[in-house]
Amino acid sequence: EEPENHLSLSNLNKLLNVIKTKNKNKQLIITTHSSFILNKLDIGKMILLSNDKKITTFNDLEEETREFFIRLPGYDTLRLVLSRKVILVEGPSEDLIVQRAYKDLYGKLPLEDGVDVFCIDGLSFKRFIEISANLQKEITIITDNDGNIEQNIHKKYEKYSSNNLVKIYYGSDETLKTLEPNIVEANEQNLSIIKEILAHPEYTDERLLEYMLNNKTKCALKIFESDQIIQMPRYILDAIEE
Repeated sequence: EEPENHLSLSNLNKLLNVIKTKNKNKQLIITTHSSFILNKLDIGKMILLSNDKKITTFNDLEEETREFFIRLPGYDTLRLVLSRKVILVEGPSEDLIVQRAYKDLYGKLPLEDGVDVFCIDGLSFKRFIEISANLQKEITIITDNDGNIEQNIHKKYEKYSSNNLVKIYYGSDETLKTLEPNIVEANEQNLSIIKEILAHPEYTDERLLEYMLNNKTKCALKIFESDQIIQMPRYILDAIEE
């Protein structure tokens, strides 16, 4: 795909169609730096060669997972494969808060330590866990409990409960269903700081939470960029301290 086909999605898809339809019953070796190409041509066929001469294949990925990435090729699977350590979060607001919490704790952003924070749909977590399990790579998940820990955490990830490389962190209080109420709860003794950061010092505590829930990414960005430090939810600190 080096003739700059990646600059045109339509041309790139034409090239992939030629590869798939014109080369049946042939062995092809394809090198790429594009996750789109990797996913479209079936991540299950990927072979990794490491510096210590170990070979990892992905043929044993579940068929459902392989089809998932073929259908939805926008996921940056190569980025996951090449990362030293991975943290998965559910959305851009979680991404910003986790990065800020990491910076407050260690004085630098996660990427400066080789830790990659992925913002993906929570429904896709299990697909990425399967890839990292094949690589024997440690993966950390920071997720909402959505008001039901048994259903949304324990049952959802029970297949990986005995895998020491898969670590899942979430708020332990089911009344605090998402990130924002957990931030408010962690700072309940001094919510004036958050109100000041968000430029709404006049808000009541209840109005503050409502505003944060309705403006998730905007609020997270202001916290990320602020010179002031807030208290982070315990489950996020536990995840990055690991």
